Amino acid sequence: MKKGEIEVKTMDKAVFDQMNVFGQGKENSGYAQYFVGNSYLNPLTQAGTCPVSLANVTFEPGCRNNWHIHKAARGGGQILICTAGEGWYQEEGKAPVTLTPGTVMVIPANVKHWHGAKKDSWFSHIALEVPGEETSNLWLEPVSQAEYLAME
Repeated sequence: MKKGEIEVKTMDKAVFDQMNVFGQGKENSGYAQYFVGNSYLNPLTQAGTCPVSLANVTFEPGCRNNWHIHKAARGGGQILICTAGEGWYQEEGKAPVTLTPGTVMVIPANVKHWHGAKKDSWFSHIALEVPGEETSNLWLEPVSQAEYLAME
């Protein structure tokens, strides 16, 4: 770590909870089949009362979602606003990108990708589903353990 940089990677849950200003929320059981490891979901907007869906998603160390695509005929996609800890984001065919607090990832519709925590840190991001026409999520295969552990 360079002088002036703030350490954001943490395995200490109590320290992470102080960083995670939007809160961990409840176990993400509705989507557990699309994750390796445990994730938690804290909705920040109420369905049906807001034109966009915002939720804080928290990943335990090593947790990541499967490859997936936010499909849309027009508009759509997803925006991730990283808030605590360290994670990964990767688009198919590209190198993984480190996610730290303040990182914003704009994911166009119809792009295959995954995101989650680094193996040695809790991680949180706000997920914003971009409105569009004929939108849906297509969940695909898990990121392999060998692929995931090779990162860093």
